Amino acid sequence: MINYFSKYKFIFYLCNLILIFLYLFPGSVLGWFLYKDLSTQPQITPDFIISTNHLYAYMVLSVIGFLTFRKNNQFNILSLYLIFLSILLEVLQYFVPNRSFEFLDIFGNLAGVIIAIIIFYFFKKNENFKN
Repeated sequence: MINYFSKYKFIFYLCNLILIFLYLFPGSVLGWFLYKDLSTQPQITPDFIISTNHLYAYMVLSVIGFLTFRKNNQFNILSLYLIFLSILLEVLQYFVPNRSFEFLDIFGNLAGVIIAIIIFYFFKKNENFKN
């Protein structure tokens, strides 16, 4: 499974494009698809201090990215890229009609990336310990 992602990097790039499209589309594509209403955003679980939808989205993207780019130098660059992307996309929502900038969303984005970084840091540390 781990080698699958490193062989097919287009999966990570496709996930990036989908996330960027969903973030910058004026309205909710998922709300339109599920509820036939662009103003309704589907909620996976209730928000608790941070936006859980954003937490899940960035955790999935980060895990796919870390499975795709497993080398140490790639891990550091990818971590910075994901943190930068999580902040940039939320700030850009301020300028998109029918979208809004929210600090809770940024915190959800960053929490998803940081949780994935911590998980993969311990995974890589344990992997190096076994060798």
